[in-house]
Amino acid sequence: MVLNNYSTVSFLSDYGNKDEFVGVVKSVIRSIAHEASVIDITHGIKPHDIRAGSLALARASQYLLPGIVLAVVDPGVGGDRRAVAIEINNGEYVFVGPDNGLLALAIAMLGDVTTAIELDNPNFHIPTYSSTFDGRDIFAPVAAHLCAGVPIKELGTPIPELSLQPGLMPVSSVEGNFLVAEVLWQDHFGNLQLNISQEDIEGFNENLVIHVGDMVRTVRKVEAFNQIQESEIGIITDSSGLLSLCAFGRSAAEEIRASEGQQIKIENGSPPQETPTMITIKEKP
Repeated sequence: MVLNNYSTVSFLSDYGNKDEFVGVVKSVIRSIAHEASVIDITHGIKPHDIRAGSLALARASQYLLPGIVLAVVDPGVGGDRRAVAIEINNGEYVFVGPDNGLLALAIAMLGDVTTAIELDNPNFHIPTYSSTFDGRDIFAPVAAHLCAGVPIKELGTPIPELSLQPGLMPVSSVEGNFLVAEVLWQDHFGNLQLNISQEDIEGFNENLVIHVGDMVRTVRKVEAFNQIQESEIGIITDSSGLLSLCAFGRSAAEEIRASEGQQIKIENGSPPQETPTMITIKEKP
């Protein structure tokens, strides 16, 4: 389906909520596209953490309304990295942001690139003497002009899809008896998302043994948080379809002292002990 006009901008950044940056970007959008709605995906990405922003955008992507996706985690602002707009599925979505790998994973999950543009037409930017706030000066006005009906090809120069920066998704591996995973994300509750799924531990027993640095800990497969006993760590399929280490009412991250980017080795644990059957022998009368 081709959409000629967009009414929604879904916005992700590492701007935080302490400063005025998010409010300024949203105001620039509304000053150009008066009817556009701006949905905040998150602005709590760790500053300059492209990987964390990319993973958050990928997790959210399949639930975003068709329209403009504005994502800004841009430590290279003002440098050689390109500012881009990338059309997906003949216009179902247009991603606007820096070409630094931030957009790639989400785009791959949503469909096919049909047009990629370097945003080098200043007619659709805000005139400025600064090179430090492209979110305000380039990305926000471009997103707004797209909402106002400007065709994507007027925004700049077409570039080959293959020239776009790829996203980097760490992959798991097997080393001897160990499945080697990595923590992708620590959420607000202290759950630790790993880069593995249920299929990766299909042949494992209910109990697994994890190695985090010098610490060794037994964890148990569960299907719901309330199945985790007090002081126990569980491993569960999370809302993204990946496995997460979690605790019930506690922070698994604090308990096992793990964080994003850390390697976790997993091995098969002991099978559950069978409860012996008690047999009562009655005397004959």
